[in-house]
Amino acid sequence: MDPKDDKRPASCSSPVFVHNPHLDALKDDVLYHFSLGTGTHNLPAMFGDVKFVCVGGSPWRMKSFIEYIAAELSMEDPKSDYPNICAGTDRYAMYKVGPVLSVSHGMGIPSIAIMLHELIKLLHHAHCTDVTVIRIGTSGGIGLEPGTVVVTKQSVDATFLPKFEQVILGKTVVRNTDLDQSLAEELLQCSKELNQFETVIGNTMCTLDFYEGQARLDGAFCSYTEKDKQDYLNKANEAGVCNIEMESSVFAAMCKLSGLRG
Repeated sequence: MDPKDDKRPASCSSPVFVHNPHLDALKDDVLYHFSLGTGTHNLPAMFGDVKFVCVGGSPWRMKSFIEYIAAELSMEDPKSDYPNICAGTDRYAMYKVGPVLSVSHGMGIPSIAIMLHELIKLLHHAHCTDVTVIRIGTSGGIGLEPGTVVVTKQSVDATFLPKFEQVILGKTVVRNTDLDQSLAEELLQCSKELNQFETVIGNTMCTLDFYEGQARLDGAFCSYTEKDKQDYLNKANEAGVCNIEMESSVFAAMCKLSGLRG
């Protein structure tokens, strides 16, 4: 189903969309890397109340995050160790407290893309509506004080263009990388009210590599000088880039395709 084909009033709930007619022919949709499936688990019962999904690279960070959220929501369970819902696999980790789901995604575009495919299908099968997804994690800042939080308004590639490219069946497909502007403004306002750390809204550059792709000088290979590095980072800063990481482009593209607010 395509979001543009949905004629319901804006006040109605917004579902999670999948764009794959082949799924209808599956007797059991196996979410392999989550060790979950429609034939083995009651996904609506397990996840139907989810309204917020927070994703990040490290399994340990995402467990710490769900423990923090449980305390913030006064939903701590002293008898619970917040079990990993994906304990049947070592690919990703998933934790849940109330309407909040916390999921690890590993490092880089390929890893988070696999996770997002299965997460979107999970939310779809669970009949979730009005879901907000936020990626949280460390990044390299450009022109900012250390510790500054960057709320991404748009993901750009290593040439500073707002696009995500993927080769499908030998053809390059280009997808939009805009993120939800109202959500960005809400997060910025929350930061102002907390008044605990500097927060800015800006563009995030998504690279394919931690070393050469981010102009680092300490990788196994390096064909450029310190001056080359500084010139490149200055150009990134002039293009409105505030920080660098390795997942935002596909995150933005897949949120937009599925109707998730991210």
